[in-house]
Amino acid sequence: MYTKEDPTTLMKTQSNQLVCKERYGSDPISRQYIRSEYGKIVLLETNAKFDTVWHFLRDVFLPQGYPDSVSEDYLEYQLWDTVQAFASSITGTLAAEAILKGYGVGNKEAAILGATMTWMLKEGTGMLGRILFTWAQGMSLDCDAKRWRLFADILNDIAICLEIISPLFASNFVLVICTAGLFKSIVGVAGGATRAALTQHQARRDNMADVSAKDGSQETLVNLAALMCGLIIMPVVSGNANLVWFLFFLLTSVHIFANYRAVCCVVMETVNQARLQIMVKEWLCNSRQLDVKSVNYKEPVLFAMRNKFKIKLGVSMKSLTCCGRNVESIRGLYISEKYILDLDFHKKEINIILSKDCTAEDQIKACFHAHVLNQVNNLIPQWQSYDSIDTELDDLVDSFTKEIGEEVLEKSYSYIRQNYDKFLAKLKRKGWITTRTQLGPDEWRADWNTT
Repeated sequence: MYTKEDPTTLMKTQSNQLVCKERYGSDPISRQYIRSEYGKIVLLETNAKFDTVWHFLRDVFLPQGYPDSVSEDYLEYQLWDTVQAFASSITGTLAAEAILKGYGVGNKEAAILGATMTWMLKEGTGMLGRILFTWAQGMSLDCDAKRWRLFADILNDIAICLEIISPLFASNFVLVICTAGLFKSIVGVAGGATRAALTQHQARRDNMADVSAKDGSQETLVNLAALMCGLIIMPVVSGNANLVWFLFFLLTSVHIFANYRAVCCVVMETVNQARLQIMVKEWLCNSRQLDVKSVNYKEPVLFAMRNKFKIKLGVSMKSLTCCGRNVESIRGLYISEKYILDLDFHKKEINIILSKDCTAEDQIKACFHAHVLNQVNNLIPQWQSYDSIDTELDDLVDSFTKEIGEEVLEKSYSYIRQNYDKFLAKLKRKGWITTRTQLGPDEWRADWNTT
């Protein structure tokens, strides 16, 4: 047992023996346990848990163990996310008034049934949109979470703009409001899915639930603050179109800028196609490997990176057989690998067939191979200006120029065998995670040993 006594009195007693010290996470909160001259274990509490307002707010709105329990980019992202959420909430309030006018609120001639039917059509369109968008883009929301997060917020601004102008199109109000509802349904799917992906990235102690719950608390507080501001703003701007549009464009600009800064500050350690392409280009042009932060800062968050050849990972063997390719010859080239890569000059595709036993590192190797082909092809026009490019690739450039498919595969695979292990070793040293990826493979898997 221990008792709690006056620390000042205890410190004056020279015979006290320190038994234990403890700290509350990374907080400055600490306790000491001392054995007094009478043999009792006495608690010497140097400070209280809620000795400042900051400690209280941190416990209420930040994950337990912050900052050690979250990623380094957590605070910066949440600050920008707070700014964008506030701006979006205010513009949403402006749109709410316009929608109510469109439904007929304040109009004695408006029919309740008509407003109800319009609302039902809007909701039904949104439900259908959610299903179709999830089916079309579900996998890519994980692979390109930052880009889809920004896309969702820009689309949300477009939807709010449509809601604000909807009363101006009385004869087409249903069409305009249903289009806005469709856009907002896509925003809900893309925003929710990418928020989950970002939460997984931020949670460093398997504490996704806590990180997500505290994010919800932060968002609720922001929405509450926006609601209070809305109560002050709406009586001033109501009926004044110029003020409404001024506020809309001002807050929308803040919203987009804050979202852009938020996604740009996220530093993900997993490999996706865009980040791998950036690394491969740097590897080929400058013979060096970029660290995690440098690659993430170079990653485009608005438009997808384009290549002459589209990379299709995890395709069926049918992609080879249907175009008359010599499957046995191509398979023989990759006899020791857990993937088969083929280059289709006609369709401008790089098809990668994965083994049923392939790992995340095998997928990285296959995509590294594909991006080497793409980057070499992209660099052909200015090939001679890159003095640091490996001379081993000169023969590959000649093969590409002549569009000799089999020779391109052979030359490129020779380069992969000699360089991939060095690339992977440096990848790991720079802090990249290679046990899982966000490369977006399809589900086809082949068994080479079937007889």
